[in-house]
Amino acid sequence: MGKYEFIAPCHFGLEAVLKREILDLGYEIVQVEDGKVTFSGDMDAICRANIFLRTTERILLKVAKFKATTFEELFEKTKKIPWEKYIPLNGKFWVAKATSIKSKLFSPSDIQSIMKKAMVERMKQVYHKDWFEEDGAEFPIRVVFMKDEITIGIDTSGASLHKRGYRRLSSKAPITETLAAALIMLTPWNKDRILVDPFCGCGTIPIEAAMIGANIAPGMNRSFIAEQWTNLIPKKSWYAAIEEANDQIRTDVEMTIQGYDIDGEIVKAARENAKMAGVDQYIHFQQRSMQDLRHPKKYGFIITNPPYGERLEEKEDMPKLYREIGETFSALDSWSYFIITGYEEAQKYIGKQATKNRKIYNGMMKTYFYQYMGPKPPKRKAIEEK
Repeated sequence: MGKYEFIAPCHFGLEAVLKREILDLGYEIVQVEDGKVTFSGDMDAICRANIFLRTTERILLKVAKFKATTFEELFEKTKKIPWEKYIPLNGKFWVAKATSIKSKLFSPSDIQSIMKKAMVERMKQVYHKDWFEEDGAEFPIRVVFMKDEITIGIDTSGASLHKRGYRRLSSKAPITETLAAALIMLTPWNKDRILVDPFCGCGTIPIEAAMIGANIAPGMNRSFIAEQWTNLIPKKSWYAAIEEANDQIRTDVEMTIQGYDIDGEIVKAARENAKMAGVDQYIHFQQRSMQDLRHPKKYGFIITNPPYGERLEEKEDMPKLYREIGETFSALDSWSYFIITGYEEAQKYIGKQATKNRKIYNGMMKTYFYQYMGPKPPKRKAIEEK
């Protein structure tokens, strides 16, 4: 198998987490840019990256990158790409998404239409046919124009990778699975430390933490569009990746993870989601308000996504809520707590400066990940010697 380049998009601000994940899988980083990481590997990387990576939205097989300032130039350069290397005679191909930023060619629909025509012309020359049935495997193309330079990739994932398959029921403003996993990975939490989410909603943060602790690969229970690409990836590569994922699951692990929410129906949904994810035995969900959070254990972790007044009528409730968050969390004085919020004055009303504050873009919304680090627990040896 030859070497290929792959593009893994992610939330802006989380590139370093994704880069570490890709390196841990054994692949070489080609480039890290805002909102994406490019890496290289063989075709098996499509299977392994889709199944194992927790923090990317999808995996794109990169096919070209070039400059184009006119539609004629776009047509001719697209036509030169050896599409036949990737798309078989009966393959269904189309430009599923086009994005243009600070570029002369800015109309997504025109970019999509011209590129499709150029691809058809290329395929006609190679396959010596005037008509393509396009009734076989699907090859959706995604393109991004940035300052007149276009990057072209074929989507290997299909539905976004945040759709793990376990979240059948969700709350009003759920955090995505990929973002939840990334937030957990930005903290020093590990499976031996207690974790509480007092605004758990449909349970995404506790479920992702349990999957990390038990080493359950996020893509094990879903399908990917590239599974149809038998011209590029033999079925045995998918079976091997799933077998590798199964072998890595820790069934004997013990964890203390808790999720609270004030809404009893949402707590029921969280329990169902955890069951679907196969981690319900590791998480205790309870209908409980954040203000009632108490815990006898020391050195615990809180990772949470509280409301942040997205609607105007909710804004006036935010100062009171964040004061209560500050009071409740500070009572757990040996704990570390991590809060993601779009509420700009959160830190002011929490009443304490965060150890670290990281900006993360959740779609188009700017959010802040406030990290309040508590004291480190004494080393086990030191405790035993006492």
